[in-house]
Amino acid sequence: MSTRQDTTTTLDDSRLPVRAKLVAAWTSFMFLYAYVDILGFFVPGKVDDILVGVVFEFDITQTLLTAFLILMAIPILMVVLSAMLPARASRITNLVVASVQVPFAMFNAVGESWTYYYGLAVVLEVVLLAVILRLAWTWPRSAASPVITAASAHKEPRQTQLHA
Repeated sequence: MSTRQDTTTTLDDSRLPVRAKLVAAWTSFMFLYAYVDILGFFVPGKVDDILVGVVFEFDITQTLLTAFLILMAIPILMVVLSAMLPARASRITNLVVASVQVPFAMFNAVGESWTYYYGLAVVLEVVLLAVILRLAWTWPRSAASPVITAASAHKEPRQTQLHA
C-alpha cells in the first residue's frame, strides 16, 4: 500500500526592495498617465479639436507641447531616479514629486464631460501616487554596524588565498 505524499509547497514570497517597488509604481503611473491621454483620442470631437490646433481650450503651440513633454517626462524620469539616486535622495525626491503630481492628476478631470472615464483615471493615478508616497515615507532604515565605518563601507572586501 502506498501513501500519498503532499506535494504542495508554498510560493517563495521574497520581499522586494523599496527601490523596486517605487520603480514599479512609477512605471505603472507612467503607463496609466500616457494611456489615459491616448485613449482620450477616442472621445468624440477630441481629434477634430486637435486637427484645428486646439487642446484643452489652448492653441497648440511649441510652448504648449514643450510643457506637455515636461509633464510627461516627470514620471518617466522618476522610474530611473528611483532606481539610481542614493536612498535618502530617492526618498526625498519621491515624496516631493509624488506630492506635486497629485494636483496635476486631479487637474486632468477639470472641465471634461466624460466624468466616468476621467474620474476613474484620476482615482487610479492618485491611488498610485499614494502608494508611492507611502513607500517613500515608510522606507525602512538599517542600523549602522559599529564595525563598518564610512571609509571601509566603500572598499572591496579582501580575498585571501588558501594554500594547501
